[in-house]
Amino acid sequence: MNSANLHPAIGRAQPQQPAAGFGGGTLQCHCTHDAVQVRVDTQVAHNHACGCSKCWKPSGAIFSVVGVVPRKSLRVTAHAEKLQVVDPQATIQRHACKVCGVHMFGRIENPAHPFHGLDFIHTELSSDAGWAAPEFAAFVSSVIETGTPPERMGGIRQQLRDAGLEPYDCLSPPLMDAIATHVAQSRHA
Repeated sequence: MNSANLHPAIGRAQPQQPAAGFGGGTLQCHCTHDAVQVRVDTQVAHNHACGCSKCWKPSGAIFSVVGVVPRKSLRVTAHAEKLQVVDPQATIQRHACKVCGVHMFGRIENPAHPFHGLDFIHTELSSDAGWAAPEFAAFVSSVIETGTPPERMGGIRQQLRDAGLEPYDCLSPPLMDAIATHVAQSRHA
């Protein structure tokens, strides 16, 4: 069976290595003129391949690569007027360029959500070297919802494992623990 085009950052011969002391970089949309630019002043955490149907993916890829940064470390530095929220009803408010469609960052506005205070970013939108590589794959089964035939899932999971990414049909165990901890603490608050 042919391999799937998971994502350009997955399965590289030379995996991306995080730089010691990396202080972030600038993300840029795909517009050739007046590109939206977002400055992130920290390293990304929990970077992962995501198969959900909401995340922005590069052309031809069946997964996105997305991680989180503290909200306070992110600021739009150019052409904020081009940003719009893709789906105002979604938990993650994905801010995308109105012209090229690239999702620049996702933000959770609900203060009761376990990930409130974190913004979701796509490090591939940065030409700065030193970002942390993807660590796992989340919502793998969701690629079926976006058109991947179910009979290809075994091969896709193996490709992810071969690339060093454990596939999950939710988030990684540490992130699921963080969500459960938040829920438990909010019940006792």
